[in-house]
Amino acid sequence: MHDALLVILTTIVPVSELRGGIPLGIALGLEPWLVFALAVTTNILIFFPTRLALSWFYRSVFTRIPHFNDYLVRVRRNGEPKIRKYGLLGLLLFVAVPLPITGAYTGTVLSWLLAMEWKRSFIAVAIGVVFAGIIVMLATMGVVSIATLS
Repeated sequence: MHDALLVILTTIVPVSELRGGIPLGIALGLEPWLVFALAVTTNILIFFPTRLALSWFYRSVFTRIPHFNDYLVRVRRNGEPKIRKYGLLGLLLFVAVPLPITGAYTGTVLSWLLAMEWKRSFIAVAIGVVFAGIIVMLATMGVVSIATLS
């Protein structure tokens, strides 16, 4: 149980997300399907507190920052052509690529910044997280398999 909690906590950390949680769980000897389920579910659920925190910060803090609304309008106006062109598929692919800075947290912030509808954004982020989880799991299992051959 302690090891599963470590996987969840590692997945919650914005820097590592499931890209750290899955390899950690495998290294700790947990069942791969359990590691995948814990990391992906945790990473998907990050969407809600992140989106709520952004809305709260906007109402409570950001609106008090001079010119922040002007900045937000500019970001949304500049991002609008890209949303029209790539839309939710672009967001999904952005989250699915398991690289630093391209995860559920960043995808959620991006969807908020660009004023994308939250329900559809959640679906795109969730599917992206599943794809990222599959990629990280396959890479981790491949490394483990190669390491056991040595």
